[in-house]
Amino acid sequence: MQKITSGQPRALYSVAQTRQLENLTAQQLPTHALMERAGLAVAKLALALAPHAQRIWVACGPGNNGGDGLVAARHLLCWGKQPIVSWLGQPDHAPTDTFIAYRQLEQQGVTVDNDPPAQVDLCIDALLGMGGHLREPTGRLALFISCLNDSAATVLSVDLPSGLHADTGCVSTLHVQADHTLSLLTLKPGLFFASGRDAAGTLWYDSLAVDPDEHGQPIPAARLLAKPTPTVRPHASHKGSYGDVAIVGGASGMVGAALLSSRAALHAGAGRIFVGLLDQGAMAVDPLQPEIMFRAAETLPLTHMVTVFGCGGGVIDEHCLKRVLSSESPIVIDADAINTIAFEPRFQSLLTDRASRGATTVLTPHPLEAARLLGLSAAQVQANRLEAAQTLSQRYACTVALKGSGTVVSAPGRISGVNPTGSAALATAGTGDVLAGMIGARLAQGLGAFEATCQAVYRHGEIADIWHDNAPLTASKLASL
Repeated sequence: MQKITSGQPRALYSVAQTRQLENLTAQQLPTHALMERAGLAVAKLALALAPHAQRIWVACGPGNNGGDGLVAARHLLCWGKQPIVSWLGQPDHAPTDTFIAYRQLEQQGVTVDNDPPAQVDLCIDALLGMGGHLREPTGRLALFISCLNDSAATVLSVDLPSGLHADTGCVSTLHVQADHTLSLLTLKPGLFFASGRDAAGTLWYDSLAVDPDEHGQPIPAARLLAKPTPTVRPHASHKGSYGDVAIVGGASGMVGAALLSSRAALHAGAGRIFVGLLDQGAMAVDPLQPEIMFRAAETLPLTHMVTVFGCGGGVIDEHCLKRVLSSESPIVIDADAINTIAFEPRFQSLLTDRASRGATTVLTPHPLEAARLLGLSAAQVQANRLEAAQTLSQRYACTVALKGSGTVVSAPGRISGVNPTGSAALATAGTGDVLAGMIGARLAQGLGAFEATCQAVYRHGEIADIWHDNAPLTASKLASL
């Protein structure tokens, strides 16, 4: 069993993949053996989290998630604890393994009490697991979820917090808010994005001694992004060794966005930073970063530099957009440039044509911008972030960083990455501009689009994770770290 922390490049498996792995494994083991492993793992973690707890409420659903809870209750009883078991199932209708778990617990003298206990030392949520399908809970299920959430005791969810969808991270309105979640057999994508990270609490994982590679599941649905390995700059290097980045953006009233992006690119290691402001009447120097050079946007030699395009762009001139999209150099497209492309099919064609010329493109939309590119609503994008990012990358033949809780990085022919870093400290104006500049800097230093985006996304979130100052993490501060 392991506690999941940032930096580990772990595989994430969908519900369908997990079900297949579960079935294949069960066929190779004695009856009930896999559920026995799962229930034992739950009981061990419960004991580790609350070693002095005596009265432990185990709320069990009618399916196999409930069966895991019944097995856990039996082990806790054997270890001298007092499990209070509530079960929404019926012996005549229970799955085979769950029925066995119920009979074994019954033989130990434990009776099912379907009235939630008034006071307990620990709660175990074994109600739904992967069986939750975002239908709003009703009846006793709803009562149990409400009681779990109202309890002052620590709540440990088995596999998933009940009401959380394993693939999407979406939740029903009434769902368990866990303090800890033990993901069994596989790690599920929904634990890492959308509402999953808030609902799951501290995340733990037990493979149940099963290796997916040995059971025909070598290709996961996604992977957690790994912590990048620090690079050492050779002594015999110079500014030209680390590439040039051009920031094209900063329309009237939004110059700050371009400055944030340029500062981020500078601090992320690019050799030289040029800014072509779309507001031609704006200042021609950044007083905080005089290293940044300003040029008229139309004079920048884009062929010889990475272009970060659209930060604070406003209504972007057609000539400017065509010039950027027609260049052969790598480009990062953000913010208003994304919106302009989304509303004009001609520009979408220019975007997709870049791949046929071997040109590198990275899109960095937030959910609403992604929705405009896909012709959907933001709610539809958020309902399946992994699918939305993959669809975008395929449709526009580029690397996509779909920003948000659990930023998803997708590219054609690659396993999507899900970012484990980041927090609500990033929920402030300008942090997206900073990310675009960080990606641009890594492209300028020679990384491929997917690798550059993964590294920048991870670092962007990591800064927020280690920010312990009482002051807010502003985009200006983020850009300088």
